[in-house]
Amino acid sequence: MSIEISKTHALLARAMDYRAQRQDMISSNIANADTPYYKPRDIRFEDALIAKEKELYKDNSHQLQMAVTNEKDLQPKSETSSLKPTLYFRDGHMARNDGNSVDIDVETTEMSKNSIMFNAIVMAAKKDTGIFKSVIDASSKLS
Repeated sequence: MSIEISKTHALLARAMDYRAQRQDMISSNIANADTPYYKPRDIRFEDALIAKEKELYKDNSHQLQMAVTNEKDLQPKSETSSLKPTLYFRDGHMARNDGNSVDIDVETTEMSKNSIMFNAIVMAAKKDTGIFKSVIDASSKLS
């Protein structure tokens, strides 16, 4: 049985996992820069994170429910939590003579952006954990 620190902690952990996957994908693109007919791949996970956030913070008490005045009315779509990151081929770059369309400048830029985002998520996770640590430390001083 695991103890859930906070809902935010679970979301941050999932975001770090996705960022690490994206870093691996970009590294693979750079490693295959000289492979003939290689198309750069990327991963889109923002939709999956938004779905995970809605799943974690699901509180329908403050939401206005749709009124059904007729049984033929359209019903609201049910939200699914089975969204996964989307793998896609990054297109739009000119392929070289060997058919490879990896642009090292684009890949290194994306890697830098991803690294900065990963570090920001790590700092947010540390801050989230630090809040609970300070509460525990303060409560130990009361005894």
